[in-house]
Amino acid sequence: MRGPIAPPQVPLAASRAEVFADLVQDSVDRLERRWPQLADIDFLVLEVPRLDGRGDGPVWEDEAVPLGGIVPARDGRRARVVVYRRPVEIRTKGRDERAALVHEVVVEQVAELLGLTPDTVDPRYGED
Repeated sequence: MRGPIAPPQVPLAASRAEVFADLVQDSVDRLERRWPQLADIDFLVLEVPRLDGRGDGPVWEDEAVPLGGIVPARDGRRARVVVYRRPVEIRTKGRDERAALVHEVVVEQVAELLGLTPDTVDPRYGED
């Protein structure tokens, strides 16, 4: 018997990438209530950071693997916050821990983009 294990509307049918993207979106939704200007920023999920300089996304140049990055607005393009799925997944054990780390990464990247401290962006930053 071939076919899906569960119907598409059941959470089991969501891929790991889709579940991760939902965690990022949940974090963005939480922050947009306090910071409406985040509607002008694109939030992306990439599998891993890039090692080369091709394109206009953030480039991994450090020894530590980044969990996220930013691309400032320029040439008519909106600013972007990027969260790297695989490095975050590797550092977490369960969904709750992953959701907390995703939120920390989003808060840190938004803070850097806006020139603020993470505590200013989310007063509960670091409490989890």
